[in-house]
Amino acid sequence: MHFLPSSDQVDLQRGVRDVLASAFPLERLDAGWTPSLWQTLEETGVFSLRTELGLGMVESVLVFEELGRAAVPGPLVASALLAGKAPGPVTAVDGWSSPLLVPHLAVSSSVLVLDGSAASVVAATAVSGELVPEPLDPSTPLSRVASLPTGEPIAGAEVLRRDGALLTAALQLGLAARMTELAVDYAKQREQFGQVIGSFQAVKHLCADMFVRAEIARAAVHAAAVTVDDPTVGDAGRAVAGAKLLADEAATGNARACVQVHGGMGFTWEVPVHFFVRRAWVLATEFGTADEHAEHVADCLVASL
Repeated sequence: MHFLPSSDQVDLQRGVRDVLASAFPLERLDAGWTPSLWQTLEETGVFSLRTELGLGMVESVLVFEELGRAAVPGPLVASALLAGKAPGPVTAVDGWSSPLLVPHLAVSSSVLVLDGSAASVVAATAVSGELVPEPLDPSTPLSRVASLPTGEPIAGAEVLRRDGALLTAALQLGLAARMTELAVDYAKQREQFGQVIGSFQAVKHLCADMFVRAEIARAAVHAAAVTVDDPTVGDAGRAVAGAKLLADEAATGNARACVQVHGGMGFTWEVPVHFFVRRAWVLATEFGTADEHAEHVADCLVASL
């Protein structure tokens, strides 16, 4: 079993990176979701990789890693999960969460409701909510919903949760890697006491730790994708839970370190760091928290003894 991407998969990832570099560069991060950006993603095949193109989770993870690296906004994960099954864009909400906060409701056509072991799809127009003022991530608008209407049941809630967690982990991996790049680039340019701060041992250690966290997460996320595509390799559920744990840790840990490398500038709107930081915090709460995935890994290990 090969865990390293093939040449075709690497070309796919590079192609998506090139598209995003043109359609959604750093300078446009504050623009947020736009219909033209979404159309570009659809035309690129981001949401139809596993349906129309017949590719696997490995390819989807590589593409979503690039979406995370560019901090692309929008209901990305649920739209990919229900591609061809529900009108898109599709957003997702955990029916057990309290309060019920639905991201990107205004721009979505459908809502995927994951309620324990059940899943259903609701038309977005049937969901009424009140926008949350000043959400944590300005590119992820939230609507507070009192209750959700009964939707059309769909099968495979457990698989949807698992695959959603893996795609979210891929987004986190992309964020972690991009924040490492941003920190290193800034450390090479910023001067203090007559020399670039990248020459200081403390800054070198911060950047090195960021790189290690991202690479450990990359190994886990890619391995989990291979396991999902080929269940004979191992326990896909445990692999995904571990990957989400490591990817969340890499993204949130690198967020702190990236802000520290940037100093006071990391907290301002003048540099793009805060967009990545806020997105990492939000994604760490989606498709399972750290505690939930850690508990799942522990249960799997106990069951294997």
